[in-house]
Amino acid sequence: MSEVEDYIYSREDNQQELLFYFHNLLTSFPGVTSKIRFRIPFYYQKTWVCYLNPLKNSGISLCFLRGYELSNEQGLLESKGRKQVTSIDFSSVDDIPEKEVREIINEALLLDEMVPYKPKGK
Repeated sequence: MSEVEDYIYSREDNQQELLFYFHNLLTSFPGVTSKIRFRIPFYYQKTWVCYLNPLKNSGISLCFLRGYELSNEQGLLESKGRKQVTSIDFSSVDDIPEKEVREIINEALLLDEMVPYKPKGK
């Protein structure tokens, strides 16, 4: 079992279900791997693409590190006052708009592969 799976098993029921859903989804993309960084699961290809952040209310946030560069055509990503990261909060697997989430993940992976990262404001 991987360190990320160990982490997921340590969470409560609802978070565990959400974390497994996104872990399985993200690692199903070719070239995507996961690691625990800053005590939460991060997913990367060339660079860090996204991470799963457990919320106090038992949900999770799917956070994209280069979210400000994504199109957000789906209207799901929120910046919450952050300059680079955008995220989507989920409280249940039943609430996940799978098609739209896959589109956002595909765009983030394509961005990671095709466009070198430049920190905002530099």
